[in-house]
Amino acid sequence: MKDSKYYKNKIMNLFNKLSIFYFILCYILYFISCEKCYDGEDICSSKVAWIFTKIIEELISCIIMSILLQFILFNKISKIHLLHIPIVFTIFYFYSHDVFYHDHGYYNFLFYCIIVGLLSLFLTPINLILICVKKRIKTKNNKIFIFIYLLIILFIFVFYFILFTVVPSNCKDWNKGLNNTYLDNNSTKYSCQIYTPNRCGVNTDLTKIKGKNCKTYKMTGSREQLLKGSKSPYVNQNSKRIGYPLTNKDQICLKDFLDVDSLIEKYFYENLVDMDNKEVLEKHYKDRMPEVEVDFTKSEQGEMKIHVNFNKTLSEERKALENKLNPYSKNILLLYIDSVSRVTSIKKLKKTLQFFEKFMSYEGGHHENYPDENYHSFQFFKYHSFRGYTPNNYPLIFYGQKKDSENITLITKHLKENGYITSNAHDYCDKDNTRTHHDFTYDEVYDHQFLLCDPNNEHISLTTIRCLYGKQNIEQLYDYTEQFWRKYSNNRKYASIVSNYGHEGTTNVIKYSDDVIYKFLIRLFNDNLLKDTTVILISDHGASMPSLNYIYDYYTKEIDLPMLYFLINDRKNVSYEEQYKNIHENQQTFITAYDIYNTIGNILHGDNYINIKNKTQSVDTTKSEHGISLFSAIDQMSRTPQKYFSLGFISDKVCKY
Repeated sequence: MKDSKYYKNKIMNLFNKLSIFYFILCYILYFISCEKCYDGEDICSSKVAWIFTKIIEELISCIIMSILLQFILFNKISKIHLLHIPIVFTIFYFYSHDVFYHDHGYYNFLFYCIIVGLLSLFLTPINLILICVKKRIKTKNNKIFIFIYLLIILFIFVFYFILFTVVPSNCKDWNKGLNNTYLDNNSTKYSCQIYTPNRCGVNTDLTKIKGKNCKTYKMTGSREQLLKGSKSPYVNQNSKRIGYPLTNKDQICLKDFLDVDSLIEKYFYENLVDMDNKEVLEKHYKDRMPEVEVDFTKSEQGEMKIHVNFNKTLSEERKALENKLNPYSKNILLLYIDSVSRVTSIKKLKKTLQFFEKFMSYEGGHHENYPDENYHSFQFFKYHSFRGYTPNNYPLIFYGQKKDSENITLITKHLKENGYITSNAHDYCDKDNTRTHHDFTYDEVYDHQFLLCDPNNEHISLTTIRCLYGKQNIEQLYDYTEQFWRKYSNNRKYASIVSNYGHEGTTNVIKYSDDVIYKFLIRLFNDNLLKDTTVILISDHGASMPSLNYIYDYYTKEIDLPMLYFLINDRKNVSYEEQYKNIHENQQTFITAYDIYNTIGNILHGDNYINIKNKTQSVDTTKSEHGISLFSAIDQMSRTPQKYFSLGFISDKVCKY
């Protein structure tokens, strides 16, 4: 007759086999989840399996870990099963949003660890207690063991109680705007009433805690690191002045790149140049001299030097096109920071928004040295994103259509055709966000472009200030654009600066860009270089990177409400009274990126914009049928999710109708 030990062993073997089965199932579910469809979000979002498989995967992992810990603690199975934990984390590390740890993968990996860890702490003691009760274990050691786990549960309860009640700040200023204005949630003339959150999160400044400062931070760049992966025949290990190649002059860089491990990075490494080698420069770079170089002659960590090339021929060619249109603004300056909500911008970009604020009365503002200049600033309380991903928002500003539409052309093409010289600077080694995940726009390039492909560049998703060669990397972008702006001061021009400073969980890193942006605007303003200019300070969505703040309701609301500010300048003798009344009224209107596209088109075409037909699949214009220019009167009550926002996912957590 088989004894009880035999059946116990059978049961243990069954549990072991089940655990292995669940391991395999866990990984299969993960691979078929939406993480593998990151570059096709529009398709994945319609699949119920996306959410279902993700939840199942996490639950199974937690249950497995709970079971394993129980049996390991009771010496019923081998500790070798603990290998499941690093295996699950490794899988998550490689297949979360990005395969690169320094990108989204880092945050999803961290967030996953937190979820699994906390759920395991809850599940394990509960299951242990049930086992002990069922087996009627009454030994002193097991009672102590159960008591310890009960204390752990109590600790977790107290921890969450403090996290929800003591630590988070209140949201009393959440509805507050600039110039003593507030989000209008009471007027019946606006279709969207924004929900106000209850808790506004923890203010954790890791840059301050770590004492990080770009000027004192040890080695924010090295020559060895820059040259390490280089295969360029134009540079060697003894080069002291190393030039970046221009990436918008060669056909290889017009392709649709998907990630940072792309041909852009390959091109960068293969075309670095020794700036002291005049023979190479004259032979290979004479018509496209590097505009950025890193000089290691005085310092081991190097100094970035920027010298934008003024193209006289281009300047004259574009000037000849200026008589085609009479735009509202001669210049357009777009300042973009990824993942910044309106509320966060007010808290963290104080100096920059003070600059906007002083021109925020409808009558406009004047500078004592330029009395004939009239400035108007506008803030937008209900600028809404289409989901918390950049590819679903930012590119729409530039082509005004869903990414699966045909015959799409970037707005920059229209700008160039009407006399504008274009520039773009962004702080990562990839195609700019304008062309993210779109096959129809890769043939459009900027006249001047600066990509921070340098391997010394501290990339996105860092929770501290980002440094490069003794400066913040965002400062290098603004230095480049300022040179471009000054050298083409007599031309119509468009410049965009794209930064990922908000792309992290603490929402504190962007405050270190405040001084950089403010000083940049002040320098241009004081030198009258914002004359006849529209400045757009914009984000694509609010904070979306996982962190402890993810547990507060403000996080899910702010993600859909990015920042948007306009500064518009015109001369007193050129007045657009009706247009300014409309844009002033639209500050409380529910708007999206499609409206920004139409607004830029309106700025470009001026009063002729009203005569442009809506964009269709066969006719390409600077007017999208999905949006309305902010200079126009908008029927606000018609903007309901059913009628207007069916073009993309709009969260019902943000506002009510």
